[in-house]
Amino acid sequence: MNKLLTNRRKLLKGTLMSLGGISLATGTTKAALQSCGLTPAQTEGPFYPVEDQLDKDSDLTFVKHKRKSAKGEVIILKGVVRDQNCKVIKDTLVEIWQACSTGKYNHPGDPNPAKLDPNFQYWGRSLTNDKGEYSFKTVIPGFYQATSNWMRPAHIHLKVHRRGFEELTSQVYFKGDPYNKSDKILQSLTKEEQSKVIVNFEVRKDKTGFEKDNIKIGNFDITIRNI
Repeated sequence: MNKLLTNRRKLLKGTLMSLGGISLATGTTKAALQSCGLTPAQTEGPFYPVEDQLDKDSDLTFVKHKRKSAKGEVIILKGVVRDQNCKVIKDTLVEIWQACSTGKYNHPGDPNPAKLDPNFQYWGRSLTNDKGEYSFKTVIPGFYQATSNWMRPAHIHLKVHRRGFEELTSQVYFKGDPYNKSDKILQSLTKEEQSKVIVNFEVRKDKTGFEKDNIKIGNFDITIRNI
């Protein structure tokens, strides 16, 4: 096994060891998941941002003071944040972070030799409005090899913060990704839980019946529990 895969195995070893305790740590019981579809918690992973950045908005395809846009297929990730009683929650901070189109994270611990995209933001924030809605403009992240027998599918990391509610950390996957079926993190969830985190990104039509901007949109509604 080469040095790259050895390093990735070390980084992800702790991730896999913690999977079995995620539900217990967050207090997510089977009954709670069924009440109003609480979003399953998943591991934060080893590449949560450790360095601050100038641009922290919800458009990851464009970085302030840069002339070019990020490489890759542009998508919209959006949804509504609710509590376990299905009530929408405004002023909720939703964070996402992800690899760029090459599968590389902007993180000092990522051993992936792929190139970083200087025009990609990598990490963004969105505050829900009065209807509990959030939205991000980003690109489909590249897949990457975690170990010699494990290829991580395209995925977006997500964290939700709101005072008075349990913090949620999860991941969003893309429907139809060939690596979903063999991903150790995704497959640690039940089939029902997997259906809550696998999103179908597709071009939507506007009220006139025409496709808008030809950008694929994925809806990922989030349910968190108040304390």
